[in-house]
Amino acid sequence: NHFEPGIYVCAKCGYELFSSRSKYAHSSPWPAFTETIHADSVAKRPEHNRPGAIKVSCGRCGNGLGHEFLNDG
Repeated sequence: NHFEPGIYVCAKCGYELFSSRSKYAHSSPWPAFTETIHADSVAKRPEHNRPGAIKVSCGRCGNGLGHEFLNDG
């Protein structure tokens, strides 16, 4: 429920990840964004033990940021 203007950065290395302008409200308690600040802000790779889930990490240092779920509406 935090929608103040600003930039979201990696907690580990400080790399710019998302702008508050790309954040949107939804039913999940996790933050959601439509785009990253830089083309390499995040890295994504399939989770082999979780079909339909993609692991999202900081594009610079690899710090885990969460998951993206495919076909989640």
